[in-house]
Amino acid sequence: MTTTYDLQLLADEHLSRAQNSAHGRSAHLLLREDPLRQSVIALTAGNALDEHYTPVAATLQVLRGTVRLTAASGDVTLVAGQLHPIGPERHGLTAVTDAAVLLTTVTA
Repeated sequence: MTTTYDLQLLADEHLSRAQNSAHGRSAHLLLREDPLRQSVIALTAGNALDEHYTPVAATLQVLRGTVRLTAASGDVTLVAGQLHPIGPERHGLTAVTDAAVLLTTVTA
């Protein structure tokens, strides 16, 4: 049976968890069907995910708030409703405001 996810509800839930977390973040792996993975990640304003490498392919969809994706090829600010591909390079993510994103990766 296929599971249907309410992304708006998950964004709200994880933003609330991030706001109540000492680390200002919350994440949940929704889908892990190799090679596809999808996770909801919430960060409070000013918190970040340190630089790391992208798997084979990835996209970032902003569900709530505003984030800044940093990379050698250039930084980009994204707002709720935007979807952005993440290239195969080191990158990081910072919440400009309290934010929730859907990260989709292909790992093979």
